[in-house]
Amino acid sequence: MKNRYSESELKEFEALILDKIDKAKNELNELKRSLQKGGDSGEDITNNSTKVLEDGADTLEKENLNQLAARQQKFINNLENALIRIKNGTYGICIDTGNLISKERLMAVPHTMHSIAAKLSQRK
Repeated sequence: MKNRYSESELKEFEALILDKIDKAKNELNELKRSLQKGGDSGEDITNNSTKVLEDGADTLEKENLNQLAARQQKFINNLENALIRIKNGTYGICIDTGNLISKERLMAVPHTMHSIAAKLSQRK
């Protein structure tokens, strides 16, 4: 049983991760743009009760966008950490079992550090 991925497999994972980082950074930039635009409704004449409702909705939307942005930043950090693991030779090795994480799992969740078996045993 092999305990490491080959250089060509690691290059494949690296390309996948770089692509995901690129897409995630684009999404993060979109979220940041939405947050910056959020305060500009462009309307000066509004009914007070409507204004309060709009302010509440705007606040909720901003909170949601902030949460999405934070989640996206964490995802980017996790992907960048996966690139570091590729460089230092620990990528694809489960931190709980020391076994190789399946290629299918890494293709689906390239930043994972847990095999399916380890993940399932955490839930018990």
